[in-house]
Amino acid sequence: MVAEAEVMHQAPVPVLEVQYHRCVTKGVDEVVGMSAAAAAVAAPAEVEVEVEVAVEVSRMGLEQPEAAPSVSVEMLQFVPNIRSGSFSDIGPRRYMEDEHIRIDDLSAHLGSLLVCPLPSAFYGVFDGHGGPDAAAYMKRHAMRFLFEDSEFPQASRVDEMYLQSVENSVRRAFLQADLALADDLDISRSSGTTALAALVFGRQLLVANAGDCRAVLCRKGIAMEMSRDHRANYIEECERVAASGGFIEDGYLNGVLSVTRALGDWDMKTPDASASPLIAEPEFRQATLTEEDEFLIMGCDGIWDVMTSQHAVSLVRRGLRQHDDPARCARELVMEAKRLETADNLTVIVVCFVSELGAQQQEQLARPRSCKSLSTEALCNLRSWLETDHR
Repeated sequence: MVAEAEVMHQAPVPVLEVQYHRCVTKGVDEVVGMSAAAAAVAAPAEVEVEVEVAVEVSRMGLEQPEAAPSVSVEMLQFVPNIRSGSFSDIGPRRYMEDEHIRIDDLSAHLGSLLVCPLPSAFYGVFDGHGGPDAAAYMKRHAMRFLFEDSEFPQASRVDEMYLQSVENSVRRAFLQADLALADDLDISRSSGTTALAALVFGRQLLVANAGDCRAVLCRKGIAMEMSRDHRANYIEECERVAASGGFIEDGYLNGVLSVTRALGDWDMKTPDASASPLIAEPEFRQATLTEEDEFLIMGCDGIWDVMTSQHAVSLVRRGLRQHDDPARCARELVMEAKRLETADNLTVIVVCFVSELGAQQQEQLARPRSCKSLSTEALCNLRSWLETDHR
């Protein structure tokens, strides 16, 4: 069952004064050259050798020249190229309780309702429990709570004040949605949902999380977790639960729920929900995207119950290098979780921030690793030396 919601630095290397030989330095196999001392054996003239090696300076253990562009400047020039794909599966469960939202162009989606830095995007994953009602409600109304009813900040450029305002607005939206679930008589009071939201404004990535869905950023192949699982094994959460009068039993909040933050579940909350052991308050993490940040994975706990964040990142990265299809990568990640015998529903969103990874890899492979040349005088001296050696 599938458910989809669409709402090269070149560094000059000095001539090495060594005998004519082949050397290997950090995997770079190249002919270095012939020194003047070796050439003097056959001819009084010196052999001039020019060597130009197109490799990264850090790999050769050399310092970067002052004239080279700094990394910070390159970062400032980066603009995310946003595209995404998603996939959901019921897994071994009898009912599907996951929902998700995927909007690659938020500004175009909302039109005049939102003035924001570009590019802009929004993604959400909602993992329901106690029935599908709460997650389905969030899918229908999340955009209203986040961008329509709330005083979402309007700006065309990103700065610290804007990011703080966005964070405050998203926090209010989570709490308002939680209260709305209590007021809706068609929603069972035992129905709840975790909520994971990711927003992109320009080069800024903001992730808000309440529950055990997870967002993982791939930075040059390394998994960078952009959220923390709100479960009973999270020490800070255990302390908060105890301080609010709750308890953890066999890894469950009050012996009932496997998460310590969620929207809904009003049969476990007091009228003042902020003072309850179970709260809807989201945690936030931010990142400034650079060309090293390749993609973001958002997934429900059915994925993370059976694989690590690094496993997921490596699988998706390999897929993108092969076929560059984020939707196909999302499906492959879900299929891997099923192969590993997950016991839950499965939902994955893969958001790409760079152009085709496969094309980048081919360009790197095709790029010459070294370039060497000899002057005309050096070639004549070398030929003379070789002819003398064979007489």
